[in-house]
Amino acid sequence: MALRPALTLLAALAASPALAQPTLVQTGRDSLTIGITQYPATFHPNIESMAAKSYIGGFTRRPLTARDADWALTCLGCETVPTLENGLAIREQTPDGRPGIRVTWRLREGWRWADGQPVTAEDLLFAWQAGRDFSTGFGGAEFYRQAYEAIVTDARSITLRFDRVTFDFASAGDFVPLPAHLERPIWQADPRAYRTRTLYETQTSNPGLWNGPYRVTAVTPGSGVTLERNPHWAGQAPAFRRIAIRTVENTAALEAQLLAGQIDMVAGELGLPLDQVSALERRLPNRFRYAYKPGLIYEHLDLLLDLPQLSDVRTRQALIMATDRAQIVARLFEGRQPVAHTTVNPLDGMHDDNVRQWPFDLARARALLDEAGWRVPTPPGDGIRRNAAGERLSFDLMTTAGNRSREQVQQVLQGMWRQAGIEARIRNEPPRVFFGETLPRRRYGGAAMFAWISSPENVPRTSLHSEEIPTAERNWSGQNTTGFRNTEMDSLLEAIPVELDRERRRVLWHRLQAIYAEQLPAIPLWFRSDAHVWPLWLDGVRPTGHLNASSNWVEEWRVR
Repeated sequence: MALRPALTLLAALAASPALAQPTLVQTGRDSLTIGITQYPATFHPNIESMAAKSYIGGFTRRPLTARDADWALTCLGCETVPTLENGLAIREQTPDGRPGIRVTWRLREGWRWADGQPVTAEDLLFAWQAGRDFSTGFGGAEFYRQAYEAIVTDARSITLRFDRVTFDFASAGDFVPLPAHLERPIWQADPRAYRTRTLYETQTSNPGLWNGPYRVTAVTPGSGVTLERNPHWAGQAPAFRRIAIRTVENTAALEAQLLAGQIDMVAGELGLPLDQVSALERRLPNRFRYAYKPGLIYEHLDLLLDLPQLSDVRTRQALIMATDRAQIVARLFEGRQPVAHTTVNPLDGMHDDNVRQWPFDLARARALLDEAGWRVPTPPGDGIRRNAAGERLSFDLMTTAGNRSREQVQQVLQGMWRQAGIEARIRNEPPRVFFGETLPRRRYGGAAMFAWISSPENVPRTSLHSEEIPTAERNWSGQNTTGFRNTEMDSLLEAIPVELDRERRRVLWHRLQAIYAEQLPAIPLWFRSDAHVWPLWLDGVRPTGHLNASSNWVEEWRVR
């Protein structure tokens, strides 16, 4: 998920946070130290949405299903992916006579929380109960609200009855067991206060919260997490006794720690920017293993549409035409990251190759701003446009502090937009604040640069539907932080999931992209490639290029 003066190696090392344990890479091969650039705002699986939490969660917990490195839907917490053919999915009518479906997931045998308690259907039932209650404030809760009934048939089986038949009914990536024996009493006491009282927040190292190959044994807030093997894990034994995940938010400092041997590897999912890794590979081609994975990672600028400066679509169109994205990609990313014209990646089968494209055209951008009532004053002064009320065309441009690549992009955007008479005030925050508070509460003051990471054919309801705009009344659930409201878009987001014919669904997807490209609730920048840096002795890491991080298959990692 800018241009700041480059840090010297000494300054970068001095400024970088250090974990309480361990402080240096162990000499043996029973431990692994991983560097990432974010620290989770919360460790709760369903509250907030951050790549750091997803990455750590890949080691420590399991969803029912996930997409693997080949993008195939597979079971992680279940035994078999439900289908109509195997009888685990059955079409039926809802109580009010509409087409519905019941889907049954059977949990993997021997699955246990790290405190020894079995993972049961009751843990999934609790997740459903909490998820469908607006006062809980879960993000991406539409999955739970579409299921109008949950039935526990035995300790390892749960059936959800959905009020619609969707093309992806078997996918249950959001259906993550929550330890009912620990968390349900806290939630029942006060669902609205659960966000801050959950044990994931107050007792993160409690073993009963974790059911993956590893459990969290220590946290240093803002700096890192220590993981150790889950003694009750029934799957393939992971290779490392301990994994330390160290957060270094400044990417120059992260590279310095890698070179100094303080960390073994940098996770591509949220590590060094592509340009930084590319430069490192040119300098030290044989020091590490390098991999570049194009993926469903959409770098963009969310725009706060409530602001008068950004509420007019002509202003937003002027912004994108004043942005020479092709030049930025060529100069900063060596042309490796394709310019985005919509939210749907060309790697996704639903991408529309003919979607509207906005070329760099500074003259047209200036004309659009004139039409929207933003004019250069006379005398021009500093050249920043004003409207009839004398208000400046000025807003904040925010991103995650310490990400060198994004900070460089910010500087470039600021200069480009100023040529059109637009003032961008750079204001950055640590990722845990930016993603944990500022974005979900819509406090970013203009434009927010970050990436959405999705899975194949992932319907973006939570980020585009008008019902998903975060509000205090909904306890800030939902991810439509721009405040985008469009009746036709809402209809498409409701129609796409229930259209089972792929070609008819493609037509709907193309219309969605057309609206997005025309209305520009966000400014598309580019589709990112993740740059992974591994030690020469590590094998088995398979980048996925989508929402499910490589850490979900840590059992396959091995020492060469």
